[in-house]
Amino acid sequence: MSEKKSSAKSSAHTVQVRRIYDEAEKSDGTRVLVDRVWPRGVSKDEAELDEWVKDVAPSTELRKWYSHDPEKFDEFARRFREELKGDDAAKALDELREHAQKGTLTLLTAAKRDDISQATVLAGILNDGTKSSGKKSTKNSSSKSSSKDSKDSKDSK
Repeated sequence: MSEKKSSAKSSAHTVQVRRIYDEAEKSDGTRVLVDRVWPRGVSKDEAELDEWVKDVAPSTELRKWYSHDPEKFDEFARRFREELKGDDAAKALDELREHAQKGTLTLLTAAKRDDISQATVLAGILNDGTKSSGKKSTKNSSSKSSSKDSKDSKDSK
C-alpha cells in the first residue's frame, strides 16, 4: 500500500487503527496495543507488537460503562479524553506522540468494531487533535477491509 501524498496534513506522520486479530502488514509501521487487558486468543508472538501501552487505555470503570455501545460512543470519547489528562495517561499519550512523529503508527485494539474504540479516539487526537465521533457505517464488519476503510477515511480528512 502506498502512503497518501494528497493529505493536507502539515506533518508526515499517520496514525491508523487496526484490530489486533488482523494480520500485520508492512505498512503498519510501529504497532502498539492500546488496550488495558491482553486480547483473548492472541499469543505475544502472534501479535507482532512493538509495544503495549496500557496506561493510555480507558479506566476499567469507563470501559465497563461503555461496553462498546455505539449509542454511547460520543459520551465515551468525551469522558476518555478527560481521563487522558491524568498524569500516567498523559505520559503514555506523549509516548504515542513520539512514535507517531517518527512515522506510521498503528494503534491496535481487540474491539470488534475498531471505529468506535478507544484506539479511534486516540488516533483522532494524535492525527489532528479533534476527532471524537465514530459515526461510520462499518457496522459489525471486522475484516481487513473494514480496518483499511477506517484507515483510509481517517487519512483523507
